[in-house]
Amino acid sequence: MKKDTRLTTVGRKPEDNHGIVNPPVYHASTVTFPSVAALEESQRHFLESIHYGRFGTPTTRAFEEAVADLEGGSRCISLPSGLAAITATLLALVKQGDHILVTDSVYFPTRKFCDRLLAGLGIKTTYYDPRIGSGIAELMRPETRLIFTESPGSLSFEIQDLPAIAAAAHAGDALVVLDNTWSAGFYMQAFELGVDISIQAATKFIVGHSDAMLGTVTVNDEALYFRLKEQIVMTGNCAGPDDCYLGLRGLRSLSPRLARHQESGLALAQWLETRPEVAAVLHPALPSFPDHELWKRDFTGSVGLFGVVFQDHVSIIARNAFLDALEHFALGYSWGGYESLAIPANPASIRTASDWPYKGPCVRLHVGLDDVADLREDLEKGLAALNAAST
Repeated sequence: MKKDTRLTTVGRKPEDNHGIVNPPVYHASTVTFPSVAALEESQRHFLESIHYGRFGTPTTRAFEEAVADLEGGSRCISLPSGLAAITATLLALVKQGDHILVTDSVYFPTRKFCDRLLAGLGIKTTYYDPRIGSGIAELMRPETRLIFTESPGSLSFEIQDLPAIAAAAHAGDALVVLDNTWSAGFYMQAFELGVDISIQAATKFIVGHSDAMLGTVTVNDEALYFRLKEQIVMTGNCAGPDDCYLGLRGLRSLSPRLARHQESGLALAQWLETRPEVAAVLHPALPSFPDHELWKRDFTGSVGLFGVVFQDHVSIIARNAFLDALEHFALGYSWGGYESLAIPANPASIRTASDWPYKGPCVRLHVGLDDVADLREDLEKGLAALNAAST
C-alpha cells in the first residue's frame, strides 16, 4: 500500500470490533485472567502482553502500530508528551559517567533537562554546531553514548547532515536519536538516514487539533525496543488511551493537513522574503536557506513552521507591535494544530556552541489551515504596526 492508504488503514481492525471503523477507547487499569497459568504467562512476556493498564491497552497498541508504520520503523512506544518521550529515552540510554552530544539548535526544554537533571546524575553534555556534519567525529569520546539531533532546529531550522553524523556515531558505538517532529515522520524517513531512534511530540502534527498531549519513540531494532520499553515502564511512563485515540484520529488526516500546511507556509514564506522589513526567512524549502540542498536530499516536503528575522534596525518594541497586531495568528506556544500561531523567538540567547548570524529580532510562525489570503492580510497588518512603531 502507498503511504496515504496505510495512514487510513494501519491500526484499524473493524472485524475485531463489531465492524466499527475506529478502534474503541479501552479505559483500563486492571486486566483480569481466567487462571493462574494465564496470569503467569502474561508476566513472562510482560513488556508485550496486555496485563495492566500502564503497559498499554488495545487502543495504545493500535496507535503505536500506526506510528511505527508511518516512521518506517518496527516498534513504537507512546508516552504522555513529546518531552516525556525525549527525557525517558535519554534516561534509558545513559548512566553516570557517560557523555552525550546534543545539537545547539535543540528544543529548549531538552537543553534544560541535560543541563540540570542529567548533569546532576553525572552525565556530561557537549553541545555542537548543528551544521557540523562529519566534523562531529572530533567531538566523540570513548564514553560518548549517543548523539541527540533535531532536524530542522525548532527555532533556527538548520538541517543536519544525519547520514554523516550517524556514520561518526556508529563508528564510536554510539546511537543517534532524532527529534523528528517537524517532518511528522511523513516527510522524512529517519531510519533510512542512519537514525536509531526517532522521537516525536505527537502533540503537534499527529494529533493535529491542539487537544491532546502525546509523545512517541520509534525504533527499527527489537533489542533496542525492549531496552527502552523496560526502562520506560519502570519509571511509570505511559500515555492515556484517550490521548492515543486522538492521536489515531489525527493520523487519518495527516497527509492532506500537511499538504495544506506546506502549500500555505511556502506561499507566505516566499511573500515575506520580498518584504523590506524582513532580513531572512528561515524556511528549509526556500532556495535562499543555507541548508536547502540538504533539505532536498533528506525530505519529501515541508510544513508551515518557520522563522522570520527582521532587519537590524527593528526594535524589540516594534517586533512586539507586529505580534500584538495579529488576529488570525494567535500568540501561543506549540504548533502543528489547525490554528495559526506566532511567538517571539531569540535563538541567540540559548546557543552555546555556535554563533547566531543575525542581529534583528525574530518571530516563529506556524501556518495553520486558515485561508492563506486571510493570513497574508493579517501579516500585512502586523508589518504596518511594526513600521509605525519604528518611526
